[in-house]
Amino acid sequence: MEQSESRKKILAKIVELEKSQKFNDDVEDDPETIVLMPNMVDYLNKKLSSKINTAIANRAATKYFEGLIKDKQLIIEDVQGIENFTNVKSGAIITCNHFNPCDNYAVWRVIKPYMGRKRLWKVIREGNYTNFPGFYGYIFKNCNTLPLSSNVDTMKNFLSAVNTLLTRGEKILIYPEQAMWWNYKKPRPLKMGAYKFAVTSNVPVIPMFITMSDSDVLDPDGYFVQKYVVHILPPIYPKPELSHKENMQYMRDENYRLWVETYENTYKCKLKYEE
Repeated sequence: MEQSESRKKILAKIVELEKSQKFNDDVEDDPETIVLMPNMVDYLNKKLSSKINTAIANRAATKYFEGLIKDKQLIIEDVQGIENFTNVKSGAIITCNHFNPCDNYAVWRVIKPYMGRKRLWKVIREGNYTNFPGFYGYIFKNCNTLPLSSNVDTMKNFLSAVNTLLTRGEKILIYPEQAMWWNYKKPRPLKMGAYKFAVTSNVPVIPMFITMSDSDVLDPDGYFVQKYVVHILPPIYPKPELSHKENMQYMRDENYRLWVETYENTYKCKLKYEE
């Protein structure tokens, strides 16, 4: 099967961005971002209409992604370190490398048996909430998502909602690499936001890192579907002797260190970026 030209261009762009050390830049041609205003989002799902749409969207998303699993277009081969998740009884920030639209479902599927009636909340980019088309747009808008915003007042509501959720024991998934780099296996330098939320709410970060290997199944673009191993790494707690800023830096650096260690142990090579 011939490989998709658009996918080839994205892979080439990833190589160029890595060489330029622009690790958090987007590589996909996403729709134009519409600014998210405060009246456009119900962060805590307080409205009846929000509750209904969330229930419908979660059911539809589950059916869709389970269909991908059945068709071997999403393959979760193994999970390692589940005790690092189950031992955390409080709210927590979950971090994960971002390389595929399905990676958040892989995270959800491995922790779902231990979540009781709780859902996994996901922080997403502004444009994915306000202006992404089709089925994915509906999912982005309604599946317990927490969209960022370039509007100051909306961000105040966002930060308040994140703190409320973490305080009541919820788990929030954040991609600290920011952009999605398709099938990119290396860990990338991390942005600070996830660790700011964790320190502010005094909750741990649970780092997850998904490693990949080729299956014998092709995807619609002519590339081998990747088999995922979800590594759940030891939780990182804020240290009482450190300042707010020092804790943020410590948690970010420790998260990156654990990711690099997992990468090197799995792929049996030292992490090296193209120059």
